[in-house]
Amino acid sequence: MNCTPDFVKLAEAFGAKGFRAKKPQEVKTVLQEGLKASGPVIMDFLVAKEECVYPMVPAGAPITEMLLA
Repeated sequence: MNCTPDFVKLAEAFGAKGFRAKKPQEVKTVLQEGLKASGPVIMDFLVAKEECVYPMVPAGAPITEMLLA
């Protein structure tokens, strides 16, 4: 069961622009489009759990308790 919201649709529901990169080769295009857009923008980058992207915040923890390694 996937409980992750569709951030592109959520952005659009609030009048913002939403962009998503599903593959590494899409990142540059999404960044370029998002940075040149006017108004609020949400950029969603799908990353495999195994990639260990940092900083991470444990579920339920405040942002001040980031894991940096």
